Amino acid sequence: MGADLKNTPENAAPKDAKARRKPPRVICYPADDLPERPMDIYRQARRNMVKTDAVTIAPREAGCFQVPAGHFFRITSVEGPQVGDLNLFNAHDLNEHFYSGKTRALHGTHISTGDSMWSGFPYLRPMASVTHDTLDWYGWDQDGGSVHDVIGTRCDPYTNHLLYDVDYHHCCHSNLTRALAAHTGMDILVAEGHVHDVLNVFMLTGFTPDTHQYFMKASPVRPGDYLEFFAEIDLLGCLSACPGGDCSASHSDDVAACYPLLIEIFAPESGALKGWNSPPPNSYSRSHGV
Repeated sequence: MGADLKNTPENAAPKDAKARRKPPRVICYPADDLPERPMDIYRQARRNMVKTDAVTIAPREAGCFQVPAGHFFRITSVEGPQVGDLNLFNAHDLNEHFYSGKTRALHGTHISTGDSMWSGFPYLRPMASVTHDTLDWYGWDQDGGSVHDVIGTRCDPYTNHLLYDVDYHHCCHSNLTRALAAHTGMDILVAEGHVHDVLNVFMLTGFTPDTHQYFMKASPVRPGDYLEFFAEIDLLGCLSACPGGDCSASHSDDVAACYPLLIEIFAPESGALKGWNSPPPNSYSRSHGV
């Protein structure tokens, strides 16, 4: 089935095809050119941090949480292998939210410690930076898969209906929409317009080498594993406990075993953030037009 999903070329290769394929790769956005986040400050600040709040996300549901700038938040597997879909917003302006595409362009298809979740235009600044990842040992497997991807969009009822002619109401898109509407009090149709592409927390994904299709496989996450972030700005987060569970076989249905996810908020060690400042919005000037 795999190869049949790609079109067969209708044009013969030109005589210089080999030469056209020969140029070397060039990294579009070299990571060395990014402003460095002060990881040493973050490490010091998390040593004696104090938990200030916690939210449990029920299986096949979503919930919202708020994190002040300069605090940490942690997403933890607590009962079984479970994937989560994360949206982030500026707590004071929902128009500033996570931009998965630019994060992917800057850091690669999967993120881990030291990488940031970037906001969209015109802000383009780090919203949250990963400070600890208990799954960083996984790296890349024999299938080209890794964890915590920024390539998937989120499971949604529209695609599910398109492919299977089934209406399913607990896709991550649906869960995030309901959670945001409930948290903000806005109309659910308005809330849906704010829901955006996600960070797939704990999800193990990659692209097939032959057809270059997005794939998933069983997540290596186990109870006690967590992904931890430092909030660079005041954040409103929404997290869905994906109906796919560990995403080993299916999603957008009630087949998989699903488990809750725990979100914990931590205040930093007193005085540890000396020298840190919340990053301002991108300084590009639009005075001469976008």
